[in-house]
Amino acid sequence: MNTTQNILSVVWTSFLVAGVAEGIFFTLIDPQLLYFLGEPVHFSTIGTYSIGFFFFWFLCLASSMVTCFLIRTESLSNDNQSTA
Repeated sequence: MNTTQNILSVVWTSFLVAGVAEGIFFTLIDPQLLYFLGEPVHFSTIGTYSIGFFFFWFLCLASSMVTCFLIRTESLSNDNQSTA
């Protein structure tokens, strides 16, 4: 697979997982009852859903990118050891 395809597969899967995570989170927690730094959140419900989705998307994206980096690093390390 080429680099663009790898990046898009990470972004797409993290998007899907963020959607599931947001659905589960906001099924259990009312967005109007959220607090941030001790103060109630004063966003609309849709705004809170949007911010939550982007937060979960970023979190899933970061996790997936670290995983891909570690797999790639291990693969390169194994290739270098086998040629030595």
